[in-house]
Amino acid sequence: MTMASDFTPATRAQTDEAPRDWWLAIRRGFAMRCPHCNEGRIFGRYLKVNDRCEACGEELHHHRADDAPPYLTIFFVGHVVAAMLMVADERWPDLNMGWHMVVWPALAIVLSLWLLPRFKGALIAYQWALRMHGFETALPSRPPAK
Repeated sequence: MTMASDFTPATRAQTDEAPRDWWLAIRRGFAMRCPHCNEGRIFGRYLKVNDRCEACGEELHHHRADDAPPYLTIFFVGHVVAAMLMVADERWPDLNMGWHMVVWPALAIVLSLWLLPRFKGALIAYQWALRMHGFETALPSRPPAK
């Protein structure tokens, strides 16, 4: 069995099938689909990554998403909601404060819950495309046993 430290560019060239299209993988991951086949789902539950794709058998458990998806979500949602708040305040300066207290937190929560799994899926797919964190030593995918 080959260890990650024993994995050299020469052995990588022998095991690689072909370069992976990272942009296509990110789009598939953002759609929460398998970056390899686009058929299976990345997640079994809201943020729980499947060990393998149910369609093509590609191993997905190698990912190291850690804190990047929440950071990207906070960054994106914060900028979108703050910009919309400023536009609303400029267009309708006499808008009731109660309206602001209901709409902006609700929008931030809904956007965060919607974007978090998508950013995590995109990051996992990006790692898969670049063969990072164990994806480089994974054997070519096989269909799961039925």
